[in-house]
Amino acid sequence: MSGKERQKQLAREHYERQTQRRVEREAKAKRNAIIGSTVAGVVVVAGVIAATTMFGGSDTTATATTDPAPSDNASAAASPAASAAGAQPKAFDPASGTCGYAAESGGGPAKNVGLPPEKVDLTPKKMTLKTSQGDIVIEVSADKTPCTVNSFAFLAQKKYFNGSKCHRLGSDQFPMLQCGDPLAKADGKSQTDGQGGPGYRFVNENLEGAKYKRGVVAMANSGPDTNGSQFFIVFGDAPLTPDYTPFGTVTKGLEILDKVNKAGVITPGPDGTGAPKETVEIKDVTMSS
Repeated sequence: MSGKERQKQLAREHYERQTQRRVEREAKAKRNAIIGSTVAGVVVVAGVIAATTMFGGSDTTATATTDPAPSDNASAAASPAASAAGAQPKAFDPASGTCGYAAESGGGPAKNVGLPPEKVDLTPKKMTLKTSQGDIVIEVSADKTPCTVNSFAFLAQKKYFNGSKCHRLGSDQFPMLQCGDPLAKADGKSQTDGQGGPGYRFVNENLEGAKYKRGVVAMANSGPDTNGSQFFIVFGDAPLTPDYTPFGTVTKGLEILDKVNKAGVITPGPDGTGAPKETVEIKDVTMSS
């Protein structure tokens, strides 16, 4: 190859590299634009600016938030990207009757109680939250959400929720009460409310066609398969995308949420949510068939 031909080849390769970089930059810019418009669309649909991270990030008013939906900040720090190298949770296996729960590595604050048994008990049909405001009875779907119900049965047996406070009350646009952080202070001042978890995570379930109507109880999360212990109870109709495992329906006690909602929040965040003025402390949780 002559010197001139070599120069032409090098120039062509340089041009190809520049072209490839430009294509990659344009593709990245396009992806970011799509993501940005999607988030904006969700915010408009939900009628809020933000909510607990999907829940990820740190709280600034006891309601931390970057996403208009219930988020489990405990899982946010070890969501898919952070825990990619670690063990992954596994969906329910009908053949063996088991679920795979994965321990968090480097996650947020936790009240560690170990991992739930892999062998799933499909008999629970009812979960009762004994709270400072009265009993909230929930019909659970062990057949549709076996891993979720099994986790709640385990945590209830460990008295995990006892003494915990529901830390986040929604608004008319986002009508829900979020509970399940065992470390939450729910005083309108805490910077860490919404970050507590059980030290493990499990898969999403029952998402197809999920609707978040009044009475629905669903898991908060910080992305796919990052469920921990935080959950939310809907007391209106929440315009959420089907990303949160709905595992039960309230059959008694919705008037408690209406009362708590009427009292409002201590320090509203940008999305209007915050720690409820009417404290809801979970005294005990029981599961029964």
